[in-house]
Amino acid sequence: MNTNLIINSPLWKVVRDNLREVFPNDVFHSWFEPLYVVEETSNAIVFGVMNDFTAIWLQENYLDVISKTLRREAGHDVKISFRVQNEKLQAPQASTDIPQKQKRNMPYDQDKDTMSITLNKQNTFENFVVGSGNQMAHAACMAVVNTPGRAYNPLFLYGDTGLGKTHLMQAVAHNVLGKYKKINVVYTSTEKFTNEFISELQKNNLSMFRKKYRYVDVLLIDDVHFLSGKERIQEEFFHTFNELFEAQKQIILSSDRPASEIARLENRLVSRFQWGLVADIQAPDLETRIAILDKKAAAMHLELSHDIIETLANKVSRNVRKLEGALNRIASYVSITKAPINSELVEHILHDLFFEEQTIEVTLEAVQQKVCAHYKLSLDDIMGKKRPASIAFPRQMAMYLCRLMTNRSLVDIGNGFGGRDHGTVIHACKTVENAMKHDVSVKRTIENLQKMLKQNS
Repeated sequence: MNTNLIINSPLWKVVRDNLREVFPNDVFHSWFEPLYVVEETSNAIVFGVMNDFTAIWLQENYLDVISKTLRREAGHDVKISFRVQNEKLQAPQASTDIPQKQKRNMPYDQDKDTMSITLNKQNTFENFVVGSGNQMAHAACMAVVNTPGRAYNPLFLYGDTGLGKTHLMQAVAHNVLGKYKKINVVYTSTEKFTNEFISELQKNNLSMFRKKYRYVDVLLIDDVHFLSGKERIQEEFFHTFNELFEAQKQIILSSDRPASEIARLENRLVSRFQWGLVADIQAPDLETRIAILDKKAAAMHLELSHDIIETLANKVSRNVRKLEGALNRIASYVSITKAPINSELVEHILHDLFFEEQTIEVTLEAVQQKVCAHYKLSLDDIMGKKRPASIAFPRQMAMYLCRLMTNRSLVDIGNGFGGRDHGTVIHACKTVENAMKHDVSVKRTIENLQKMLKQNS
C-alpha cells in the first residue's frame, strides 16, 4: 500500500473527533472513520474514498455538516471534494467494520440453521393488551404466525410512536421461532439494514449481505419510513422484497405513517407495501389503557388503587410506552423511599409528564413561525439556503426545538426545512446544545420559546 498518498491532517483529525460526538457510532464508523485526506491546501481538502457510491452518498447526505465543522475549526471556508482511490488503498486506522457491539447483535450466524435474533423477552402476545385501536393488527399478526407467507403478505403495520408496532413484530418472531423447526427469521430496523448494506458495500461483500436477507423465511423490518430519499437503499430493498415475495416468504413491515405518505419513497415500493394487508394501530381508548396499566402493574408486583390507575389512564393518553414509563418511575421511587403509594405521591412523581400530556402537540410549522417572529425573519429565510449567522443560528434553533418538542423524525425535520438531510439536523441540535452550555442568553431564549410554544398550544 502506498501510504505516501495519505496525508496526516491535524485539521481533519480535530473535525473527525467533533463528528464522532455528533453522530451515532454505527453512522460514524460507516462514513467518517474510513475517510482520509489525499490532498490538502489552506482552502481545500480532497478525501479519498473506496468507490463512487461512497462519494455520492457523502456528497448528498453529509457534505453540509462536514463543511460547517471544517469552517468552524479552520476559521474560513474549505472546499471539499472526494476522489475514488484504488480499492487496495486504505487509510491507516480507518475501519469500515461494524462496531463489536453491533456485530454481537447481528441476527445472522452462518453456522446455524436458524438465524438467531435479539428480541425483548417481554414482547410477546401474552403481554400484549388488545383493544379497539389495535385489534386488527393483532389478529393479522396471529394469522401470520399460523400460516407464514400465505395469510397476509406483506403485512404493513403503521401508527404513531409507542403504540405497540415493535411489540407485535417481536411477538410474531417469538412465536414463529417457537412453533417451527429450522426456520430462518430476521428482525431488524431499516436503519440497521441501511448501515449493514453500506458496510458490506464498502468491503465489496454484498453477497453476504444478500445471503442474509434474501434467504430467510420471515423478514421483519421496523421503521421503513427511514427509506425516505435513499435511492440506492430503496433499490436494494426492492430486489430483496421481490425475491422473498416470489418465494412466498413472509414479510412484515412497520412505519409511523402509511406507505403513501412516506416522502420520496419510490412508487413501486409504495405499491408493493400495499399488496397484502395494511393495518393501522391507533392510540388506546380509556378502557384499554386501564387494562394495560393493570396488567403491567401486576407483572411489576406494584399495588395501585383503582383511582390511581384511572388517573394515570386519563392523564397519559397518547403513548403506551409513556404509560409503562410512568409505572416504572412510580416503582423506582417507591423502591428507594419505601413511601406508601397515594394520589398525592403519584402527582408529585409524574407532574412533568402530566403537564406534557396536557399540552396539545407542537407542530413543526408552529416552531418555525415562533422563531421567525422572535428573530424578525421571514419563513423564506428559515427554509432557504442563506448562511449568514443571523439566519443560520435561528434556523438551527428552530431545528433543535422541533427535535425537542415534536414527534417528527430527523428526516421529517430536515424535509421541513427546505429538504435538508438528517445529518444537518443532528449537527444543528449539537450546535445549539453546545451554545446553551456556554451562553446563558441562548439557554434563556430556548426556554422562553419553549414556554411560548406550550402556551400557544
